[in-house]
Amino acid sequence: MIQKLHDFITAATRITVSVHMHPDGDALGSGLALVRFLTGVMGKDAVLALPDSIPETLSFMSMEDDRERVIAHSEDPEKAERRIASSDLLFCLDCNAFSRTAALEDALRASTAPKVLVDHHLNPDTESFDLVFSKTEVSSASEVLFWTLLELEEVDGDAGRLPDGSIQALMTGLTTDTNNFANSVFPSTLEMASRLLEAGADRDGILSSLYNSYRENRLRLMGFMLGERMKITPDGVACMILDRKTQERFDFRQGETEGFVNMPLAIQSVRMSIFLTEEEDRFRVSVRSKKGTSANMFARTYCNGGGHEQAAGGKLLFPQDIESPDAAEEYILSATSKFFSR
Repeated sequence: MIQKLHDFITAATRITVSVHMHPDGDALGSGLALVRFLTGVMGKDAVLALPDSIPETLSFMSMEDDRERVIAHSEDPEKAERRIASSDLLFCLDCNAFSRTAALEDALRASTAPKVLVDHHLNPDTESFDLVFSKTEVSSASEVLFWTLLELEEVDGDAGRLPDGSIQALMTGLTTDTNNFANSVFPSTLEMASRLLEAGADRDGILSSLYNSYRENRLRLMGFMLGERMKITPDGVACMILDRKTQERFDFRQGETEGFVNMPLAIQSVRMSIFLTEEEDRFRVSVRSKKGTSANMFARTYCNGGGHEQAAGGKLLFPQDIESPDAAEEYILSATSKFFSR
């Protein structure tokens, strides 16, 4: 597989890397790391195509050199679609199917270029790709990519041969998808972190950018959601709903609720936490759980989604799934009651 990947890269002249909608630290970390490797080491014309803009909370991940290498479909749809159509090699990272790329899906499907998947989610759509690097028992897509890059002859197992920008991006992706090494940590995860640190990763700088650079509004929103909006059911389910009115009240910006869904799990009696964010015609749903409770099964059964056993996501459309945004809490309470009474 590694030789085939190397052949694909060597033969390509224009490469486009894509990730899932609402890109998080792992999507951006793996995507930027790969683009920087392809341009800096392999000498290729490579760009990162995003369905949505980079959240302000993760803007530090994009360097000056990335300006011409990152295209957001939400900002320039034609440019993003033209780039995909003109590419002779495509990568999809941190998503198990084209459907997770939202606005990029049609262009990706229409392309006749070889397609490579690098992911860690369950149930990858292997039929849509020419080459698949999929491992579910790892921390992140950044980790899958890291170990894959190390096998290429240009790197030859030495993380120090990766570009500095790739090293920083991979460490950031690893840090965010493990919730700063609190979840989904395997022996390979810690080995990767050690190798990146040895190669020069600035973990202190990453932590400062991730966790000590928030707007005041985010902290006030956090306090409001935990203090006023968190409901805990007799079954041990914590639920918080971020509706439009609250978003306006706190001048909410995309990415500012990252990590909120994990916080109720600090309560001893809580075994599953659900966070809903209202969007134009749906709620985006995040689900986290403690061992013994399947966030993945709940998201698959009740929220049109899925993911990992303890970390999953989905969506609730209205009026298809729920009559209106006001019906969300009643729906979640009913769904969780059914889920735990099975």
